[in-house]
Amino acid sequence: MTHPLTQSSWSLDQQTPELMIIPLTHLGLMKISGEQHHSFLQGQVTTDIDSLGTDKWHWGAHCDPKGKMLASFRVFNFNDALLMLMPNTTLQADLPLLAKYAVFSQVELTDASNEFTILGITGTQASTWIKKQFGEVNSPVSLIENGIIIQDNDRFIIIVKPEFANQLMTNNDTFINHSATWQALEILAGYPNIDVAHQGQFVPQMCNLQAINGISFTKGCYMGQETIARMKYRGGNKRALYIISGTTTQNISLNSKLEIALDELNYRNAGKIIEIVQDNDRVLLTAVMPNDTTMEATLRFQGDTQANLRIQPLPYSLEE
Repeated sequence: MTHPLTQSSWSLDQQTPELMIIPLTHLGLMKISGEQHHSFLQGQVTTDIDSLGTDKWHWGAHCDPKGKMLASFRVFNFNDALLMLMPNTTLQADLPLLAKYAVFSQVELTDASNEFTILGITGTQASTWIKKQFGEVNSPVSLIENGIIIQDNDRFIIIVKPEFANQLMTNNDTFINHSATWQALEILAGYPNIDVAHQGQFVPQMCNLQAINGISFTKGCYMGQETIARMKYRGGNKRALYIISGTTTQNISLNSKLEIALDELNYRNAGKIIEIVQDNDRVLLTAVMPNDTTMEATLRFQGDTQANLRIQPLPYSLEE
């Protein structure tokens, strides 16, 4: 699916505005509740749920027994439950897969997306606006009267009841944007938002989960752990997540074929597109490619001889 930036949206060429309130309608929330909700999820996902305080959030992945990702997510505590924030399409497919194992625990898994409105807050004045609305927010996760605030460096995710979200948007004369703008910022952060189309294709290290604290190698057993540990300790991983930007004459989707030049005339498949936004001829995307791909590599989309694509530096290190 292509995620276009509409005419009223922030352009890929534009400097960061002072404030943007962005309805994140492409994201959903899976709720894990019940007496054993912590211990259940601890045995299912890559991140260490036991170390997840009420003021923290983690990246994580849910994998199949072979260590291939079924979902990637942000996870955090909320009241007496855990919430997993992920793309809606992935949630719909992953919930029944995870729920198959819940029958052995005192736990309930539900789609809580309709209980909340999810807003992304970004811009040079985002922190000031958050303080004005909610007071000091000094931790990665903060409970507020009507929900919860997730802080991710200079961006914020507000998860609140719909009626309160409507008040926030009605009472603030600011730029309310298409969710593609948030996706562009996620791409620039090098984040791996796994779509349902990618289920069962990548071990977490292929999407850089280890670089954003999304994998614990000390927590004990969980689904797919053997493969993931082998990737770390035996060096079996040959792929990584890359950020790519540039121009194209095509309308790009997750199914578009990304190619790398072998020489001036010949190209071969370069990898899989993970997330993409497009602003007229400008594109920004993440893609999983061989981890020996150089920054100078010449890339294009299949059949687009006019494409001008360049690999961008990651905002984190892949060195262990």
